Order: sequence, then C-alpha cells, then structure tokens
Amino acid sequence: MLIFNHSRTLTFTLMGIPGLESQHLWLSLPFSFMFLAILIGNGAILILVATEPTLHTPMYLLLALLMVADLISTLALLPKLLCLFWFNDQDIAFNACFIQMFFIHGASVVRSALLVAMAFDRFVAVCKPLHYNTILNHSLVGRLGLVALAKGVILVLPMPLLLQRLTFCHMVIPHTYCDHMAVVKMACDHTRPNRIYGLFVILLVVGLDLLLIGFSYGLILQAVVRLDSQNAIFKALNTCSAHLFVIIVTYVPALFSSFTHRIGLNIPPEAHILLANLYLLLPSMLNPIIYGIKMKKIQGKVAKCLCKKTCIGYGSTQQT
Repeated sequence: MLIFNHSRTLTFTLMGIPGLESQHLWLSLPFSFMFLAILIGNGAILILVATEPTLHTPMYLLLALLMVADLISTLALLPKLLCLFWFNDQDIAFNACFIQMFFIHGASVVRSALLVAMAFDRFVAVCKPLHYNTILNHSLVGRLGLVALAKGVILVLPMPLLLQRLTFCHMVIPHTYCDHMAVVKMACDHTRPNRIYGLFVILLVVGLDLLLIGFSYGLILQAVVRLDSQNAIFKALNTCSAHLFVIIVTYVPALFSSFTHRIGLNIPPEAHILLANLYLLLPSMLNPIIYGIKMKKIQGKVAKCLCKKTCIGYGSTQQT
C-alpha cells in the first residue's frame, strides 16, 4: 500500500462522478446552465439592492448577504467541476483542495446562519411590526452578518487543519470537489477525530440553526393564530413564505446527503455525488427565483428597469 505524506507538492485527483465518466460532457450542460443562472440571478439581486435606496432595509440587506454566500460557494465549486467535465482536468493541488473545502463548507455554514437571522427578521416583522425599524437597524444587520461570517470561519477552519496532520493511502477522490468526508476517507491514519468533528459541525450548524428557526416560527405561528382577520393571517403567512421555501430547499437535501455519507446507506455513489452537488447549487439557483417571485419590491424594480430599457429602445427606434 502506498502511503503519502502531507507534502504541499502532492496533488489529489478528482474522479468526478464514478460510473458516469463517459457522460461528463453531457452532464456539464445542466451544470453550465446552473452556473449562468446563479451568476445572473444572484448578481441581479445584488446590483438591485446595492443601487436602489428603497431596498436598503434589513430584509433586503440580509438577502444580499445570502446572495454573496451563495456566489462564494458556487465560485468555489463550479469552475473546477466544469474544467473536470470539459477538459478532464482532474488534478487539484494539496493546499488548493483544502482551500476549496474551506470556502464551500464555510459558505454553507454562513448561509445557514443567515437563514437564522432572516427567521429573526420575519419574527420581528410579524410579531413586533411597530418596532421593526427600531429593533432591526443597519447596525444590527451588520453585526448579524459578522457573526455569520465568524461562525463559518471558526467552525470550518479546523477541518482542513486537522486533515493536514494525516497521511494518505489514496490520492484519487471519488467526487467532483474536495468534500470533507470524501477526503477523510482517503487517509490511512486514525480519522476518528476528523469524523467526530465533521459530525459535530453538522449537528451544531444544522441542528442548532433549525432549532432557532423552528423557535422563531413557533412564536410567529402563536402570533398568527391570535389574529381575527383572515386577510391579516394570509398577509402574515405570505410574509414568511419565501423564507420557508428557501429553508426547505436548503436543509432537506443537505441533511440527506450528509448523513448518507456517514451512515452508509445503499445509495449508488453516482446518485450520492450528484445529490451532494445539487444540495450546494440548487439553493443558490432557486433563492433569487423564490425571492423574486414572492417579493413585490424586487418585481417592481425589475419591471421598472425593463420598462426603461424598452422605452429607451423604442425612443431610439422612433428617432431613426
């Protein structure tokens, strides 16, 4: 058995999707579409929030931070994945692998923390609407963003650091990116601390964050059932609908992928790896669509921009 030390000159080899190597070129098509959709959708909302003063409210500022986290995760994953699918560029440097791991998992932790902050925002909007601007000011939003960032860095940084102390019996990773557990399985050392810490991060992040989100929505539901008007109930529930859709899209596939990686259910490797990619990419692609559909201010600003362009183009045609 070959044993590799942790020299920085070593490289890992990403297999892509085992069993579907011959289909990599075809698989690149939907991934390319997702890449473009994520860049355009998230970029458009970021530009709208940055340039439109009426969108400088806590809800939209938190949404913009969520878009940034989604873009970081996507940019850490997709360029290398597409190079692998298009050009069979499988090699990734030892340190580059750990950097990719840090940004992908770190952005996921930040995203989860921001969803908790957005649940708090919805709680204040529904339960304390008269004090909304007082409680959720720009200063608090900035602090919430810094806490989310610190949480991602503090929890995820030990993952690559713990891996660097290991020696590796294998350098071929049966995955499309440097997933933490996929790299752990390449080591020939005692990896129990790595596995325990990875599980600890999942339970702390997903478990605690879902608990806080559930607590917020429990208070929201308690406030909603006290409302007398059906119109008021509908309005309160509609206020939270976009956030609830995003929670479902984010956490359900993430939990399924993480625990099947550890429990070892009889799921084909190709299905598991595809799911691991989709749980990172689907929220990033769907979040702008969900919020764009549900939030009237974003719809109005997009329609206004399109109208301006149409009117300008029509005016130019008339002059010619």
